[in-house]
Amino acid sequence: MKRDIPVILGKTYEINIESLGAFGEGVGRVDGFTVFIDGALKNEKVLGKVTEVKKNYAVCSLEKILEKSPDRIEPICPLFYECGGCQLQHLSYDAQLAYKYELVKDLIQRIGKIKDAEILPVLGAENPLHYRNKMQFPVKKEGGKVVIGCFKRGTHKVIDSIHCYIENESNNELVNAAREIINKLKIPVYDEDTHRGVIRHIMGRVGEKGALMAVIVTATKEFPKGKEFSKLLRERLPNLVSIHQNIQTYHNNVILGRDTVKLFGKETIYDKIGKLRFHISPRSFFQVNTKQAEVLYETALRFAGLTGNETVIDAYCGTGTISLFLAQKAKKVYGVEIVSSAIADAKKNARENNIRNAEFIVGDAIKVLPKLYKTGVRADVIVLDPPRAGTTEIVLETFARMQPNRIVYVSCNPATLARDLAFLETLNYKTKKIQPVDMFPQTNSVESVALVERA
Repeated sequence: MKRDIPVILGKTYEINIESLGAFGEGVGRVDGFTVFIDGALKNEKVLGKVTEVKKNYAVCSLEKILEKSPDRIEPICPLFYECGGCQLQHLSYDAQLAYKYELVKDLIQRIGKIKDAEILPVLGAENPLHYRNKMQFPVKKEGGKVVIGCFKRGTHKVIDSIHCYIENESNNELVNAAREIINKLKIPVYDEDTHRGVIRHIMGRVGEKGALMAVIVTATKEFPKGKEFSKLLRERLPNLVSIHQNIQTYHNNVILGRDTVKLFGKETIYDKIGKLRFHISPRSFFQVNTKQAEVLYETALRFAGLTGNETVIDAYCGTGTISLFLAQKAKKVYGVEIVSSAIADAKKNARENNIRNAEFIVGDAIKVLPKLYKTGVRADVIVLDPPRAGTTEIVLETFARMQPNRIVYVSCNPATLARDLAFLETLNYKTKKIQPVDMFPQTNSVESVALVERA
Protein backbone atom coordinates (compact mmCIF):
# COMPACT_ATOMS: atom_id res chain seq x y z
CA MET A 1 0.00 0.00 0.00
CA LYS A 2 1.43 3.38 -1.02
CA ARG A 3 2.11 5.66 1.92
CA ASP A 4 1.06 9.32 1.83
CA ILE A 5 3.88 11.85 2.24
CA PRO A 6 3.04 13.86 5.38
CA VAL A 7 4.90 17.08 4.45
CA ILE A 8 3.93 19.82 2.00
CA LEU A 9 6.39 21.87 -0.06
CA GLY A 10 6.73 25.38 1.37
CA LYS A 11 5.14 24.55 4.73
CA THR A 12 6.95 25.01 8.06
CA TYR A 13 7.06 22.25 10.69
CA GLU A 14 8.29 21.88 14.26
CA ILE A 15 10.95 19.13 14.18
CA ASN A 16 13.03 17.34 16.82
CA ILE A 17 16.54 16.62 15.52
CA GLU A 18 17.51 13.05 16.38
CA SER A 19 20.96 12.77 14.79
CA LEU A 20 23.41 14.20 12.25
CA GLY A 21 23.66 12.80 8.73
CA ALA A 22 26.68 11.89 6.65
CA PHE A 23 27.14 15.51 5.55
CA GLY A 24 26.71 17.04 9.00
CA GLU A 25 23.06 17.96 8.44
CA GLY A 26 20.38 17.54 11.10
CA VAL A 27 18.08 14.52 10.72
CA GLY A 28 14.56 14.52 12.15
CA ARG A 29 11.06 13.20 11.38
CA VAL A 30 7.61 14.55 10.65
CA ASP A 31 5.01 11.84 11.39
CA GLY A 32 7.77 9.26 10.90
CA PHE A 33 8.89 10.77 7.57
CA THR A 34 12.62 11.61 7.40
CA VAL A 35 13.65 15.24 6.94
CA PHE A 36 17.14 16.75 6.56
CA ILE A 37 17.92 20.26 7.82
CA ASP A 38 21.31 21.82 7.13
CA GLY A 39 22.58 23.79 10.15
CA ALA A 40 20.45 21.97 12.76
CA LEU A 41 22.14 19.90 15.46
CA LYS A 42 21.31 16.73 17.36
CA ASN A 43 18.96 17.26 20.35
CA GLU A 44 17.60 20.55 19.01
CA LYS A 45 13.96 21.48 18.38
CA VAL A 46 13.68 23.66 15.28
CA LEU A 47 11.28 25.13 12.78
CA GLY A 48 12.04 23.78 9.30
CA LYS A 49 10.51 24.97 6.03
CA VAL A 50 10.18 22.25 3.37
CA THR A 51 12.20 23.17 0.27
CA GLU A 52 12.32 19.78 -1.48
CA VAL A 53 10.18 16.64 -1.30
CA LYS A 54 11.31 13.21 -2.47
CA LYS A 55 9.72 9.76 -2.25
CA ASN A 56 11.45 8.79 1.00
CA TYR A 57 12.61 12.07 2.53
CA ALA A 58 12.30 15.85 2.48
CA VAL A 59 14.82 18.70 2.75
CA CYS A 60 14.07 21.72 4.95
CA SER A 61 15.69 25.10 5.48
CA LEU A 62 16.39 26.06 9.10
CA GLU A 63 13.96 28.85 9.98
CA LYS A 64 14.36 29.06 13.75
CA ILE A 65 15.99 27.18 16.64
CA LEU A 66 13.39 26.64 19.38
CA GLU A 67 15.59 24.60 21.73
CA LYS A 68 19.38 24.83 21.33
CA SER A 69 21.85 21.95 21.66
CA PRO A 70 24.35 22.31 24.53
CA ASP A 71 27.02 21.46 21.94
CA ARG A 72 26.19 24.43 19.68
CA ILE A 73 28.89 27.11 19.59
CA GLU A 74 29.40 30.32 17.65
CA PRO A 75 31.41 29.56 14.46
CA ILE A 76 34.80 31.26 14.46
CA CYS A 77 34.49 32.10 10.75
CA PRO A 78 32.00 34.83 9.77
CA LEU A 79 31.51 33.11 6.39
CA PHE A 80 30.59 29.72 7.87
CA TYR A 81 26.86 29.77 7.09
CA GLU A 82 27.51 30.74 3.45
CA CYS A 83 30.74 28.89 2.65
CA GLY A 84 30.77 25.21 1.72
CA GLY A 85 34.32 24.56 2.96
CA CYS A 86 33.33 23.55 6.52
CA GLN A 87 30.22 21.82 7.81
CA LEU A 88 30.73 21.60 11.59
CA GLN A 89 32.12 24.89 12.94
CA HIS A 90 28.86 25.41 14.88
CA LEU A 91 29.52 22.19 16.82
CA SER A 92 32.01 21.97 19.72
CA TYR A 93 35.13 19.98 18.88
CA ASP A 94 34.41 17.23 21.44
CA ALA A 95 30.94 16.87 19.88
CA GLN A 96 32.49 16.75 16.38
CA LEU A 97 34.59 13.77 17.48
CA ALA A 98 31.54 12.08 19.02
CA TYR A 99 29.59 12.64 15.77
CA LYS A 100 32.36 11.09 13.67
CA TYR A 101 32.56 8.08 15.98
CA GLU A 102 28.81 7.49 15.65
CA LEU A 103 29.02 7.99 11.87
CA VAL A 104 31.72 5.33 11.48
CA LYS A 105 29.95 2.96 13.89
CA ASP A 106 26.59 3.35 12.16
CA LEU A 107 27.94 2.79 8.63
CA ILE A 108 30.10 -0.20 9.62
CA GLN A 109 27.16 -1.86 11.36
CA ARG A 110 24.38 -0.83 8.94
CA ILE A 111 26.14 -1.19 5.56
CA GLY A 112 28.84 -3.68 6.53
CA LYS A 113 26.61 -5.71 8.88
CA ILE A 114 29.69 -6.01 11.09
CA LYS A 115 28.55 -6.02 14.72
CA ASP A 116 31.50 -7.41 16.68
CA ALA A 117 34.44 -5.27 15.50
CA GLU A 118 35.89 -2.93 18.11
CA ILE A 119 35.40 0.69 17.04
CA LEU A 120 37.81 2.89 18.97
CA PRO A 121 37.25 6.53 19.98
CA VAL A 122 38.26 9.04 17.29
CA LEU A 123 41.82 10.36 17.59
CA GLY A 124 41.33 14.13 17.57
CA ALA A 125 43.69 16.87 16.41
CA GLU A 126 45.80 18.84 18.87
CA ASN A 127 44.79 22.00 16.97
CA PRO A 128 41.55 21.81 14.94
CA LEU A 129 42.27 25.12 13.14
CA HIS A 130 44.79 26.22 10.47
CA TYR A 131 45.83 22.61 9.78
CA ARG A 132 45.55 22.42 5.98
CA ASN A 133 48.94 22.45 4.25
CA LYS A 134 47.27 22.48 0.83
CA MET A 135 44.84 25.08 -0.51
CA GLN A 136 43.18 25.07 -3.94
CA PHE A 137 40.66 27.86 -4.44
CA PRO A 138 38.76 28.83 -7.61
CA VAL A 139 39.22 32.34 -8.96
CA LYS A 140 36.13 34.16 -10.26
CA LYS A 141 34.77 37.56 -11.16
CA GLU A 142 31.74 38.42 -9.03
CA GLY A 143 30.13 41.86 -9.48
CA GLY A 144 33.18 43.11 -11.37
CA LYS A 145 35.58 42.10 -8.54
CA VAL A 146 38.11 39.27 -8.42
CA VAL A 147 37.13 36.78 -5.70
CA ILE A 148 39.09 33.76 -4.48
CA GLY A 149 37.75 31.21 -2.01
CA CYS A 150 35.42 28.24 -1.51
CA PHE A 151 32.15 27.75 -3.36
CA LYS A 152 28.96 28.89 -1.66
CA ARG A 153 27.01 25.89 -0.39
CA GLY A 154 25.29 24.08 -3.24
CA THR A 155 26.36 26.61 -5.90
CA HIS A 156 29.24 27.60 -8.17
CA LYS A 157 29.31 31.11 -6.72
CA VAL A 158 32.64 31.78 -4.99
CA ILE A 159 32.74 33.19 -1.45
CA ASP A 160 35.67 35.62 -1.23
CA SER A 161 37.98 34.36 1.52
CA ILE A 162 40.27 36.79 3.31
CA HIS A 163 41.03 34.45 6.20
CA CYS A 164 40.13 30.74 6.04
CA TYR A 165 40.30 29.25 9.52
CA ILE A 166 41.29 25.74 8.43
CA GLU A 167 44.02 26.82 5.99
CA ASN A 168 47.65 27.31 6.98
CA GLU A 169 48.24 31.04 7.48
CA SER A 170 50.75 31.09 4.60
CA ASN A 171 48.02 29.90 2.23
CA ASN A 172 45.78 32.75 3.40
CA GLU A 173 48.60 35.21 2.69
CA LEU A 174 49.01 33.69 -0.79
CA VAL A 175 45.28 34.08 -1.57
CA ASN A 176 45.25 37.73 -0.55
CA ALA A 177 48.45 38.54 -2.44
CA ALA A 178 47.21 36.75 -5.59
CA ARG A 179 43.87 38.60 -5.53
CA GLU A 180 45.62 41.97 -5.24
CA ILE A 181 48.11 41.20 -8.03
CA ILE A 182 45.46 39.84 -10.45
CA ASN A 183 43.52 43.09 -9.95
CA LYS A 184 46.63 45.24 -10.30
CA LEU A 185 47.84 43.57 -13.51
CA LYS A 186 44.28 43.19 -14.86
CA ILE A 187 44.85 39.53 -15.75
CA PRO A 188 41.62 38.02 -17.17
CA VAL A 189 39.88 35.55 -14.86
CA TYR A 190 38.47 32.31 -16.30
CA ASP A 191 34.72 32.15 -16.96
CA GLU A 192 33.46 28.54 -16.96
CA ASP A 193 30.37 29.45 -19.03
CA THR A 194 32.20 31.15 -21.91
CA HIS A 195 35.46 29.19 -21.44
CA ARG A 196 37.37 32.47 -21.73
CA GLY A 197 39.94 34.07 -19.46
CA VAL A 198 43.25 32.93 -17.99
CA ILE A 199 43.45 32.19 -14.26
CA ARG A 200 41.22 29.34 -13.02
CA HIS A 201 42.60 28.36 -9.59
CA ILE A 202 45.25 29.31 -7.05
CA MET A 203 46.92 26.44 -5.22
CA GLY A 204 49.20 26.79 -2.24
CA ARG A 205 51.27 24.07 -0.57
CA VAL A 206 53.14 24.61 2.70
CA GLY A 207 56.04 22.36 3.63
CA GLU A 208 58.80 21.99 6.17
CA LYS A 209 59.73 25.17 8.06
CA GLY A 210 56.91 27.08 6.34
CA ALA A 211 58.31 26.83 2.80
CA LEU A 212 55.52 27.91 0.42
CA MET A 213 54.78 26.69 -3.12
CA ALA A 214 52.33 28.59 -5.33
CA VAL A 215 50.64 26.95 -8.32
CA ILE A 216 48.71 29.19 -10.72
CA VAL A 217 46.24 27.14 -12.74
CA THR A 218 45.53 28.70 -16.14
CA ALA A 219 43.05 27.89 -18.90
CA THR A 220 45.65 28.91 -21.50
CA LYS A 221 49.15 27.73 -22.32
CA GLU A 222 50.30 31.32 -22.33
CA PHE A 223 50.35 33.18 -19.02
CA PRO A 224 50.15 36.88 -19.90
CA LYS A 225 52.14 38.99 -17.41
CA GLY A 226 53.27 35.76 -15.75
CA LYS A 227 56.76 37.12 -15.05
CA GLU A 228 55.35 40.27 -13.48
CA PHE A 229 52.89 38.19 -11.47
CA SER A 230 55.72 35.99 -10.14
CA LYS A 231 57.90 38.99 -9.26
CA LEU A 232 55.15 40.76 -7.33
CA LEU A 233 54.18 37.54 -5.55
CA ARG A 234 57.76 36.97 -4.41
CA GLU A 235 57.96 40.54 -3.11
CA ARG A 236 54.84 40.01 -1.02
CA LEU A 237 55.67 36.52 0.34
CA PRO A 238 59.19 36.05 1.78
CA ASN A 239 58.66 32.31 2.45
CA LEU A 240 57.70 31.63 -1.20
CA VAL A 241 60.31 29.24 -2.61
CA SER A 242 58.52 27.79 -5.65
CA ILE A 243 56.08 29.08 -8.29
CA HIS A 244 54.52 26.92 -11.00
CA GLN A 245 52.00 27.38 -13.78
CA ASN A 246 49.67 24.43 -14.29
CA ILE A 247 47.81 24.33 -17.61
CA GLN A 248 44.20 23.10 -17.53
CA THR A 249 42.56 23.81 -20.90
CA TYR A 250 39.64 21.36 -20.63
CA HIS A 251 36.08 22.56 -20.11
CA ASN A 252 35.42 20.57 -16.92
CA ASN A 253 35.66 20.80 -13.11
CA VAL A 254 39.03 19.03 -12.78
CA ILE A 255 41.37 21.43 -11.00
CA LEU A 256 44.80 20.43 -12.34
CA GLY A 257 45.86 19.75 -15.91
CA ARG A 258 48.63 17.40 -17.03
CA ASP A 259 51.28 20.00 -17.88
CA THR A 260 53.14 22.07 -15.30
CA VAL A 261 55.79 24.74 -15.97
CA LYS A 262 58.13 26.03 -13.27
CA LEU A 263 58.18 29.83 -13.17
CA PHE A 264 60.50 30.34 -10.21
CA GLY A 265 62.55 28.53 -7.58
CA LYS A 266 62.51 24.89 -6.55
CA GLU A 267 60.86 22.00 -8.39
CA THR A 268 59.54 20.58 -5.12
CA ILE A 269 59.25 21.40 -1.44
CA TYR A 270 59.71 18.97 1.48
CA ASP A 271 57.59 18.00 4.43
CA LYS A 272 58.17 15.52 7.25
CA ILE A 273 55.98 12.77 8.68
CA GLY A 274 57.74 11.28 11.67
CA LYS A 275 61.40 10.82 10.77
CA LEU A 276 60.74 10.69 7.03
CA ARG A 277 61.01 13.55 4.54
CA PHE A 278 58.89 13.65 1.39
CA HIS A 279 59.13 15.57 -1.87
CA ILE A 280 55.97 17.52 -2.65
CA SER A 281 55.48 18.56 -6.27
CA PRO A 282 52.48 20.52 -7.62
CA ARG A 283 50.60 17.35 -8.61
CA SER A 284 51.78 14.84 -6.01
CA PHE A 285 49.45 13.47 -3.33
CA PHE A 286 50.34 14.33 0.26
CA GLN A 287 48.02 14.30 3.28
CA VAL A 288 46.72 17.83 3.91
CA ASN A 289 47.06 17.56 7.71
CA THR A 290 50.70 16.73 8.40
CA LYS A 291 50.40 16.18 12.16
CA GLN A 292 47.35 13.95 11.90
CA ALA A 293 48.93 12.07 8.98
CA GLU A 294 51.60 10.91 11.42
CA VAL A 295 48.85 9.69 13.78
CA LEU A 296 47.17 7.88 10.86
CA TYR A 297 50.37 6.20 9.66
CA GLU A 298 51.44 5.22 13.18
CA THR A 299 48.05 3.54 13.55
CA ALA A 300 48.50 1.65 10.27
CA LEU A 301 51.99 0.60 11.39
CA ARG A 302 50.68 -0.61 14.74
CA PHE A 303 47.84 -2.57 13.12
CA ALA A 304 50.30 -4.18 10.69
CA GLY A 305 52.00 -5.79 13.72
CA LEU A 306 55.44 -5.87 12.10
CA THR A 307 58.40 -7.61 13.80
CA GLY A 308 61.00 -7.12 11.06
CA ASN A 309 60.43 -10.45 9.32
CA GLU A 310 57.34 -9.62 7.25
CA THR A 311 56.78 -8.97 3.57
CA VAL A 312 54.25 -6.17 3.03
CA ILE A 313 52.38 -5.10 -0.11
CA ASP A 314 51.04 -1.55 -0.24
CA ALA A 315 48.45 -1.87 -3.01
CA TYR A 316 47.62 1.83 -3.55
CA CYS A 317 50.98 3.28 -2.60
CA GLY A 318 50.76 6.70 -4.31
CA THR A 319 54.01 8.55 -3.63
CA GLY A 320 55.08 5.93 -1.10
CA THR A 321 54.27 7.68 2.17
CA ILE A 322 52.71 4.67 3.93
CA SER A 323 55.09 2.21 2.19
CA LEU A 324 58.15 3.97 3.57
CA PHE A 325 56.59 4.25 7.02
CA LEU A 326 56.03 0.46 7.02
CA ALA A 327 59.50 -0.23 5.58
CA GLN A 328 61.04 1.04 8.83
CA LYS A 329 59.82 -2.16 10.57
CA ALA A 330 59.26 -4.65 7.72
CA LYS A 331 61.66 -7.03 6.00
CA LYS A 332 60.45 -5.98 2.53
CA VAL A 333 57.75 -3.66 1.19
CA TYR A 334 56.33 -3.69 -2.34
CA GLY A 335 54.46 -0.53 -3.33
CA VAL A 336 52.04 -0.82 -6.26
CA GLU A 337 50.47 2.18 -7.98
CA ILE A 338 48.90 2.67 -11.42
CA VAL A 339 50.10 6.31 -11.78
CA SER A 340 53.67 6.29 -13.10
CA SER A 341 54.53 9.83 -11.90
CA ALA A 342 53.56 8.83 -8.34
CA ILE A 343 55.88 5.81 -8.53
CA ALA A 344 58.71 8.08 -9.70
CA ASP A 345 58.09 10.26 -6.61
CA ALA A 346 57.97 7.16 -4.39
CA LYS A 347 61.37 5.96 -5.65
CA LYS A 348 62.80 9.43 -5.12
CA ASN A 349 61.40 9.54 -1.57
CA ALA A 350 62.92 6.11 -0.82
CA ARG A 351 66.35 7.30 -1.99
CA GLU A 352 66.08 10.56 -0.02
CA ASN A 353 65.28 8.63 3.16
CA ASN A 354 67.93 5.96 2.50
CA ILE A 355 65.35 3.17 2.59
CA ARG A 356 66.54 0.15 0.62
CA ASN A 357 63.93 -2.48 1.46
CA ALA A 358 61.08 -0.85 -0.48
CA GLU A 359 60.42 -1.66 -4.14
CA PHE A 360 57.89 0.31 -6.22
CA ILE A 361 56.03 -1.08 -9.22
CA VAL A 362 53.83 0.72 -11.76
CA GLY A 363 50.62 -1.13 -12.57
CA ASP A 364 47.14 -2.23 -11.59
CA ALA A 365 47.07 -4.27 -8.35
CA ILE A 366 44.92 -7.01 -9.90
CA LYS A 367 47.66 -7.64 -12.50
CA VAL A 368 50.78 -6.92 -10.44
CA LEU A 369 49.92 -9.00 -7.36
CA PRO A 370 49.42 -12.34 -9.21
CA LYS A 371 52.75 -11.76 -10.98
CA LEU A 372 54.48 -11.16 -7.64
CA TYR A 373 52.84 -14.31 -6.28
CA LYS A 374 54.12 -16.37 -9.23
CA THR A 375 57.66 -15.15 -8.56
CA GLY A 376 57.43 -16.46 -4.99
CA VAL A 377 56.40 -13.30 -3.12
CA ARG A 378 54.18 -14.15 -0.14
CA ALA A 379 52.58 -11.15 1.56
CA ASP A 380 52.25 -11.39 5.33
CA VAL A 381 50.44 -8.05 5.39
CA ILE A 382 48.58 -6.16 2.65
CA VAL A 383 47.92 -2.45 3.15
CA LEU A 384 45.56 -0.40 1.01
CA ASP A 385 44.59 3.28 1.00
CA PRO A 386 42.27 3.55 -2.02
CA PRO A 387 40.38 6.61 -3.33
CA ARG A 388 37.08 7.73 -1.83
CA ALA A 389 35.15 5.23 -3.99
CA GLY A 390 36.96 2.38 -2.22
CA THR A 391 38.27 -0.66 -4.06
CA THR A 392 36.65 -3.45 -6.11
CA GLU A 393 35.67 -7.03 -5.37
CA ILE A 394 38.24 -8.23 -7.93
CA VAL A 395 41.03 -6.45 -6.03
CA LEU A 396 39.86 -7.88 -2.70
CA GLU A 397 39.66 -11.39 -4.20
CA THR A 398 43.21 -10.92 -5.48
CA PHE A 399 44.32 -10.05 -1.93
CA ALA A 400 42.57 -13.09 -0.48
CA ARG A 401 44.26 -15.44 -2.96
CA MET A 402 47.64 -14.27 -1.63
CA GLN A 403 46.47 -15.35 1.87
CA PRO A 404 48.02 -12.56 3.96
CA ASN A 405 47.67 -12.90 7.72
CA ARG A 406 46.44 -9.30 8.01
CA ILE A 407 44.94 -6.62 5.79
CA VAL A 408 45.22 -3.01 6.95
CA TYR A 409 42.62 -0.86 5.20
CA VAL A 410 43.03 2.94 5.36
CA SER A 411 39.91 4.76 4.19
CA CYS A 412 38.63 8.33 3.81
CA ASN A 413 35.03 7.13 3.31
CA PRO A 414 33.43 4.97 6.02
CA ALA A 415 30.54 4.00 3.71
CA THR A 416 32.75 2.36 1.06
CA LEU A 417 34.98 0.98 3.82
CA ALA A 418 31.93 -0.75 5.32
CA ARG A 419 30.97 -2.18 1.92
CA ASP A 420 34.48 -3.53 1.28
CA LEU A 421 34.87 -4.97 4.79
CA ALA A 422 31.57 -6.81 4.32
CA PHE A 423 32.92 -8.42 1.14
CA LEU A 424 36.18 -9.37 2.87
CA GLU A 425 34.11 -11.25 5.46
CA THR A 426 32.84 -13.50 2.63
CA LEU A 427 36.49 -14.22 1.76
CA ASN A 428 37.25 -15.45 5.28
CA TYR A 429 38.77 -12.16 6.50
CA LYS A 430 37.29 -10.79 9.71
CA THR A 431 37.37 -7.14 10.81
CA LYS A 432 38.89 -6.94 14.31
CA LYS A 433 38.99 -3.22 15.04
CA ILE A 434 38.64 0.19 13.45
CA GLN A 435 40.44 3.35 14.50
CA PRO A 436 38.89 6.61 13.22
CA VAL A 437 41.30 9.57 12.92
CA ASP A 438 40.14 13.17 12.60
CA MET A 439 42.22 14.38 9.66
CA PHE A 440 39.77 17.15 8.74
CA PRO A 441 38.44 19.05 11.78
CA GLN A 442 35.42 21.35 11.20
CA THR A 443 34.26 19.15 8.30
CA ASN A 444 32.11 16.01 8.04
CA SER A 445 35.04 13.93 6.72
CA VAL A 446 36.79 11.25 8.78
CA GLU A 447 39.62 8.80 8.03
CA SER A 448 39.64 5.28 9.45
CA VAL A 449 42.13 2.45 9.75
CA ALA A 450 40.69 -1.08 9.86
CA LEU A 451 42.55 -4.18 11.02
CA VAL A 452 41.33 -7.28 9.18
CA GLU A 453 42.67 -10.76 9.98
CA ARG A 454 42.42 -14.10 8.22
CA ALA A 455 39.84 -16.18 10.09
